[in-house]
Amino acid sequence: MPDPKLSPYDYRTLAAFRFSLRGFLSFSEAAARAVGLTPRQHQALLGIKAASDGDTTSMSQLADFLILRHNSTVGLIDRLEAARLVARMPDPDDRRRVLVRLTAAGERCLADLSAVHFAELERIRSELQSLLDRMTPHG
Repeated sequence: MPDPKLSPYDYRTLAAFRFSLRGFLSFSEAAARAVGLTPRQHQALLGIKAASDGDTTSMSQLADFLILRHNSTVGLIDRLEAARLVARMPDPDDRRRVLVRLTAAGERCLADLSAVHFAELERIRSELQSLLDRMTPHG
């Protein structure tokens, strides 16, 4: 393992950066819970929207995005479908695959959550940028 010769300043910068990331993750989890979602359900809605080929994504693509096993993803989608935030449909090109899309309610929920996330990122932008700028390359 290479010895990057990190300085005390580097360690303080890295610790501050990780603290900021944990703060954002804590904010994100609280925002999801405030609208009745688990953090993983929020991440699934975001993954469906971000990974979509048009309006849908496959269960396997979503599992990859979420870094989950297929059966865990199925359970997650079961709960989101029961909440009427997503809908499943067979893939017209491959009957073995199931596609998932956001419903209108899912779109609204994700849009609202994304808006508060972008507002929080804007609030902490200068802090994060300052920490990134303080990091020096080590090789």
